[in-house]
Amino acid sequence: MKQETREINMLEGSLVRGLFLFALPVALTVLLEQLINSADIFFLGHFVGTAEMAAVGNNVVVLSLIISLFAGLSLGANVMIAYHIGARNRKAAVRTVHSSFLFALLIGFIITVVGEIVATSTLASLGVPPEVLPAAELYLRIYLLAMAPLSIYNFAAAILRSNGDTRTPLYVLLAASLLNIVLDFIAVAYLELGIAGVAGATVLSFFLGAGLSIRALRRAPGVLRLDGRQLVLRADVIRPVLRIGIPAAIQGMVFCIANIVLQAAINSLGAEVMAASAAAFTIEIAIYSVVLGFQQATTTFVSQNFGARNFARCKDVVRTALSIVVLLMLGLGALVYVSKEFLITLFTGDASVQAYGIIRLEYVVVPEVLCVFFDIFSGALRGYGESLRPAILTLLAICGSRLTWIYTVFPTHHDFQTIMLIYPISWILTSILIFGLYKLYTRHLPAMMEGASH
Repeated sequence: MKQETREINMLEGSLVRGLFLFALPVALTVLLEQLINSADIFFLGHFVGTAEMAAVGNNVVVLSLIISLFAGLSLGANVMIAYHIGARNRKAAVRTVHSSFLFALLIGFIITVVGEIVATSTLASLGVPPEVLPAAELYLRIYLLAMAPLSIYNFAAAILRSNGDTRTPLYVLLAASLLNIVLDFIAVAYLELGIAGVAGATVLSFFLGAGLSIRALRRAPGVLRLDGRQLVLRADVIRPVLRIGIPAAIQGMVFCIANIVLQAAINSLGAEVMAASAAAFTIEIAIYSVVLGFQQATTTFVSQNFGARNFARCKDVVRTALSIVVLLMLGLGALVYVSKEFLITLFTGDASVQAYGIIRLEYVVVPEVLCVFFDIFSGALRGYGESLRPAILTLLAICGSRLTWIYTVFPTHHDFQTIMLIYPISWILTSILIFGLYKLYTRHLPAMMEGASH
């Protein structure tokens, strides 16, 4: 299949079809990203033990923080390239592609160095029990070696998606995930390398993903093609990328920061709760991948049409995406509810761990439809180039409500259900604030359209 056929015309045609074609590969890509950690938890849980499984679970929040950073920063590149494509500014698009790629490499190396320095103190801040800490630290330190290839993959995926190619990043990650699963099995079942083996397998899979991503960019059509002769890190190009990407990264990281506090509270309830939460979180993020897929679609569709000055289609994108994803999440929530016992047994045979895992499924996964509203509206705002204010509101609503809950309600009701209840509460509060911002911004947008630029 020719690369050109993978692009989606975001400026014309059916929005329902276009959004599905864009969002579903992105959702599957997010799901495969989680499968890398899920595979680690699965094989450790079945071949090694609960303590090692809990060690990986403690790292899930930290690693999600790093992934959110890369995803947010790369989204800035996605928005700017999509905007330039919509505005038919070929030169600006080419410069953004090449500057973004070099920036990806740089930020990956920085995260590796900083991460290795603060690894011990980070895990200590989570209150990881002494019996779990050595394994958790070993896993994290090995995983950090893959930050540069992970950053390259995220930015390459964002670049390709800016013109509608969502399948190539999916194929790349599929290859990496399959390699990770095979290497995980060999590491724990045959070589008996334990947690070091699964961490090493993850690192190797990320290097494969980075290599395939670079190959895809070098073969990409038109303005997206990576040319070594044009690799220059331009401050004037990276500046607007960061203006959008940094707040987007903050918004994603806010959830992770709040979850670090929640993870410390979960840790205080013991290893069984820790293992159960890690297993249920895997299912949770798998379902949430649908929302993230349509959020990314909304951002990119809005950005291209904003570049083309088609404000009416921008609004249609938001309405259509919102309708589709609400229906999908209601159906998935119902499916999780009726199959919760089966789903949690895929990760562990321990009855106590299963019971706690089901609590997280009922309190968090089933009502995840509540995430749809603030994710779609904030995604649309980023497509318009408005990235800072959604990040600030999310910080206030998510972190504020969850921190308040943990330090006021949880001490008097010291159980797993109390921790889980704050998730839907914080989602409702955030949705109200982000929706208000979206209405305020779009009300004044038509008057700004004539001279608007990112």
